[in-house]
Amino acid sequence: QVQLVESGGGLVQAGGSLRLSCRASRSSFSINTVGWYRQAPGKQRESVATISRFGTTSYSDAVKGRFAISRDNAENTVYLQMSSLKPEDTAVYSCNTIIGGWNYWGQGTQVTVSS
Repeated sequence: QVQLVESGGGLVQAGGSLRLSCRASRSSFSINTVGWYRQAPGKQRESVATISRFGTTSYSDAVKGRFAISRDNAENTVYLQMSSLKPEDTAVYSCNTIIGGWNYWGQGTQVTVSS
């Protein structure tokens, strides 16, 4: 069993920045790909960014150039640095990983960007 806990969400003005954290309860987290996803009201959940165990990153077109995903394996934590935020980035952001065939999600953290 793995618990993922997100933090760092909040209310920010357009153009501002936030850094989200996703901390895992087990060290095996460090050898897995981790993804950040978001879901806005009335919309499907979408992938935002992923980072592999080797540090290879990928981003959705909507956030490329504005968001940066990183990881600190010693702290079992993955970060999402969000800059130049837009009102359309408003959503609940969740992190995800698969360990031993099991799909784990955090509870999510709300990000609200005001115009």
